[in-house]
Amino acid sequence: MLIETYIYKGEGYDPFLIRDNWQVAKLNYMPGQGFTDIVKIDKHTQTDEVFILLKGTAVLIAAERNGNAYSFYCLKMQPGITYNIKANTWHNIAMDTDAELIIVENSNTHVHDCIYVPLNDNEKIDLFDIIQSALK
Repeated sequence: MLIETYIYKGEGYDPFLIRDNWQVAKLNYMPGQGFTDIVKIDKHTQTDEVFILLKGTAVLIAAERNGNAYSFYCLKMQPGITYNIKANTWHNIAMDTDAELIIVENSNTHVHDCIYVPLNDNEKIDLFDIIQSALK
């Protein structure tokens, strides 16, 4: 077949196109990705990660560790704009229920290169306030 077509309408993350050195995934809303229920951030040590908002509303979250705490930076995403999170940057995405994103990264990142850190209660409160500010 000369043209391949992929559609993913389920919840959450689906790496639907994996090749030797890269993959394309779709991220749809799922519980834990909402504007008020992010409980963790993650980073990848071996790849940048590209995000493209297809539809809906989403906030890209980046974080830096300062001592024992995180400083959060949030940006309301615009459809069709390409956003890059560099390797070793803590991040996540907060989204509304109809949001859909495309993610491009090294192949099998979701299997071998994910480090997760849970947020404490104070970090969650700080993050949720910053997300709300980004949505305005």
